[in-house]
Amino acid sequence: MTTFADAPAETGISPVREPGKPVVVHTPAGADLTAAVAWLTAHRADIQAELHRSGAVLLRGLPVEDAASFAAARDALIQQRAGYKEKATPRTDFGEGVFSSTDLPAVQPIRLHNENSYTLDFPGVLLFGCVTAPAEGGATTVGDMREALRLLPPELVERFARAGWLLVRNYSELAGLPWYKTFATEDKAVAEAYCEENTVGYEWVEEDDSMITRQRRSAIVTHPVTGEQSWFNHFAFWNSRTLDPDIREVLVDTYGEDGLPFNTYLGDGTRLTDDEVDAINAVYDRVTVRETWQQGDLMIVDNILCAHGREAYKGDRKILVAMGEPVALADCAPATQPSTTVFAGE
Repeated sequence: MTTFADAPAETGISPVREPGKPVVVHTPAGADLTAAVAWLTAHRADIQAELHRSGAVLLRGLPVEDAASFAAARDALIQQRAGYKEKATPRTDFGEGVFSSTDLPAVQPIRLHNENSYTLDFPGVLLFGCVTAPAEGGATTVGDMREALRLLPPELVERFARAGWLLVRNYSELAGLPWYKTFATEDKAVAEAYCEENTVGYEWVEEDDSMITRQRRSAIVTHPVTGEQSWFNHFAFWNSRTLDPDIREVLVDTYGEDGLPFNTYLGDGTRLTDDEVDAINAVYDRVTVRETWQQGDLMIVDNILCAHGREAYKGDRKILVAMGEPVALADCAPATQPSTTVFAGE
């Protein structure tokens, strides 16, 4: 049997490509964590090259069984850690930059999105690790956003390239996250300073001490290494049209269309039609690939080239995530510049 320690670095890796699945690399079998980390370190350049080619790479056969072994593997693959800014979903923090992938309910699928696409700097790489595989479903889905950009209706692409996309968040104790959890402070002045430094428009709602933010961002960016353009945003993910119809009805009845925890618009403030939002989501569906998790699997994802999501699932599931290789939006030739206001035309 070939072990990690026996496998020479010069042999490289052997990616397996199958329709409907992310690229899979089977790592040499039978080794302890120390030997596994040595193999990952020796093959980091090969893995990174494949990552830039494919957008996501699943590494199968590793002795990853808890947060500590996951962190050790992370440090072999990722050279610089990245933080999680402007939090939008609940996560468990295991320390040392290791989190649960999400703590949202198992019955709730999560659509494809690029992590922190609404911030001025974001993780360039995400690493997911399977500690407990679910009994059914629960794959971390991925999709190539270069291909998504090619498949989107050209007229929509042109409109987004010109105006960008607008995110409006209504922070609340009852739906979504309250502002002090998102900005990790209970000091309003600190939250305001963050918004001002990061091109986020804000206002306070005096009657309930809540907050509303608005930020316009580019919908299309260029990868700083590969030079390829990519569809990079949360537009469809947080658009009210994308919500489950029953959930949307309750939220709109409770908060009104303009009071939803999250909503998105074209950068000029225009609401897209239902058909236009459906067209974007249909492209996401077309590019989505998935692989069933096995205990010990790692999946490394280029956050610019590839979006990620999650299937609903049954049974126990423990997927860890770490973020790294931070990238500044300014280094990605954004099609539109960040702003706190809607696009008013040239």
